[in-house]
Order: sequence, then C-alpha cells, then structure tokens
Amino acid sequence: MYLTLDLLFLNMAEIPISQLDRLRDLKRSTGGFLNLNPIQRGGILTPEARKAVLDWADGYSICDFCDGVLECIKKPPVDDFVHKTMTCFIGADHVRLTNGAREAMYMVMHAVCKPGDVLLLDANSHYSAHIAAERHNLWVYEIPNNGYPEYKINEELYADKIEEIKRKTKKNPALALITYPDGNYGNLPDARKIAKICSDYDVPLLVNAAYAMGRMPVSLKHLKADFIVGSGHKSMACSGPIGVLGLSESLSDVVLRKSKNYKNKEVEMLGCGPRGLPLITLMASFPKVYERVKHWDDEIKKARYFIDEIEKIEGIKQLGVKPTQHDLNFLETKVFHRISEKHKKGGFFLYRELKKRNIIGVKPGLSKNFKLSTYGFKKDEIKKIIEAFKEIVQIK
Repeated sequence: MYLTLDLLFLNMAEIPISQLDRLRDLKRSTGGFLNLNPIQRGGILTPEARKAVLDWADGYSICDFCDGVLECIKKPPVDDFVHKTMTCFIGADHVRLTNGAREAMYMVMHAVCKPGDVLLLDANSHYSAHIAAERHNLWVYEIPNNGYPEYKINEELYADKIEEIKRKTKKNPALALITYPDGNYGNLPDARKIAKICSDYDVPLLVNAAYAMGRMPVSLKHLKADFIVGSGHKSMACSGPIGVLGLSESLSDVVLRKSKNYKNKEVEMLGCGPRGLPLITLMASFPKVYERVKHWDDEIKKARYFIDEIEKIEGIKQLGVKPTQHDLNFLETKVFHRISEKHKKGGFFLYRELKKRNIIGVKPGLSKNFKLSTYGFKKDEIKKIIEAFKEIVQIK
C-alpha cells in the first residue's frame, strides 16, 4: 500500500510544533570558551577546513568525479592524499580512510581473525575494541595495568600472556592490540617493544593511535607493527567521524581483498569509506596538522607545566605515568568532591563554575575525577585555566 498524501500530512500533523522548533535552531554556543575536552582538543577545525565546509556540505558532493573507488578520486585530490601524503605521514605501505577508528579496528579483526580466535589487548584499551571483538565473536584476553595511581602497561606481559594463551588454546592469539596512548590516562607504552615481542611469536599487532596520529609524530614502520589506527575527529582537526587505517605490506592483501562480484570494491571497506565533510575537512586541515606534529615537544612542556602547577593545589593529583607523556591527562580532584558534598548544585557545581570563567569540557556532574587536555592552548590560556581552578577551590 502506498502512503497517500493525506496519510503523510496526518503523520506530520502528529509531530508537536515544539519538537520542530527545536530543530530550527541548532546553534552551538562555544565561541570564546576554552575547551578542555580531550576528545575535541585535537579535532578543532582549522580556518581552512571551516571554509571548505561551505563548498562541500552537500551529501556525496565529494563523489562528483568518482569512477567507483573513493581513494582514486582525483578531483578533489583524494588519491594523492591517501596513497602518497598519508602513507608518508604515518609511515605505512597502504592507507584507507574509514568511518571511524573503531570501524578500522573492526576491519582488521574481521579480516585477520576467525570467530572463536583470541584477541590480546591491553586493559587500558577503548571500549570499542572490546565491542568490535564481541561483534566478531572473538575471545578477549587482557594485559593488566599496574593499578592506581599509574595504570601502566608492562610490555613484557605480552610475552607472558601469549604463552598462557598457547597453553590454554594450543595456538597463538590471532591478533594483538596496544592502545597508544590510552584515552583515560594518556600513558604511552613502548609500542615498538610490544611489536618485537609479537613478531617473535608471529602475532600481528594493531596499534590504536587515536590520540597520537595528528597530535604527535607516529610511524608504523618505526613501531614495526602491522596495523595502525588513527582518528581524524579526535586528533586531526576535522569534523567526524573519520578514521585512518595504516597497513604494512605483510597482511594488506588480506584486509584489502577485493569483492568477487564488484571487482574494484574492497570487501572490508564495504566498497567505500567516508564520502563527505569528514574527508574534505581532514584534507583541508592536513597542511597545518602536518606542521603542528613537529612541535609535539612544546605540547608536552605545556602539559607538564599545567600538571606541576595544578598539583600545587592540595587535593588535586594526576593519575597515570609521571611525568606525563601526553596532553591528555586524568586528574583525581578530591578537593572538588568535598566541595560538591556541601554545595547546593552538588557535583554540577564545578561545571557551572568553570563555565562562568569561559572554560568548558569537564563533563557536567563530575567533581571527584575527570580527564582533560591542554593540546593547542597558548601558555597564557593555560595560566588562565590554572587560576580558574585555584579560584574554585576557595568556594565554601
């Protein structure tokens, strides 16, 4: 039965006008605020990307001159960007763009592993790695961290765990994964050391570099791993979601296998990757992203300055490896939790007090602990943030 116009208008009439009104004004009032959110600091668009948005906002506009393969589009120059620029940037033999880092991880798991195989990963890994494994019916074994307050991963445990898996299952894990850095504490394990261990056991290694690629120098060839995953919207100054998958030559034919029925389409890619603003903003921002990773040492200095100053406030402590190795850091803030227990706004007081001072990014309701990032801030902006925390501590 076809939907008649009368029925269509009837359905439309059932939608309250108030709901439609809410969709007419989707402004995001964050201009002029200092945003501490780690998931957004590295994804703030460059002016060039914002300008490109206006020209390419229409759905699928990037495909105007597509012959069937996204990575082969020459106008705009997607082919050069993917096959030359990005492969060079992350030291990979092959690169594919995906609809997010988690999709890239799942691609590798689905291609390399069979249902019932074992995936070995670190306890600091992102939840999406576990869900990707669950979706493909893999058994997950974890490398534990050393607990409070460092939550550090001992690289040598990869060898111990592989031996344990061999004893229990009579075979090696099908794939290993290391999070570099993790999204909670910003710890940077020695991925190259883990890659050597995995190579000795003939276990492919996937490096989840969602908070590394685009913020700091990272190279698949230097790490000597098999796969590396990045996140454009987290760390490469673009709108999202978009992921980057770098592959070494060794297993690329497995992951990039072609369809039997559609000869130019790759099965794990479901034909094509991201086809809109995520890709165009990734490309537009890239020249500045390429330059900014050269100043990673400056970002570390700023992050360590922030931690040194913020820990002078009694009741605030950085958790994770010290000195911090990354712009993303986790703070234990017992002093704010004590204030929240007496404050009329409860745990929401911190969010409100920070916003009064033009600072956002700490999630509403958090006061006992939270993570933040200093990436891209100027020194005077970091000082302003520190002073804001010092003022809020004085609230009775």
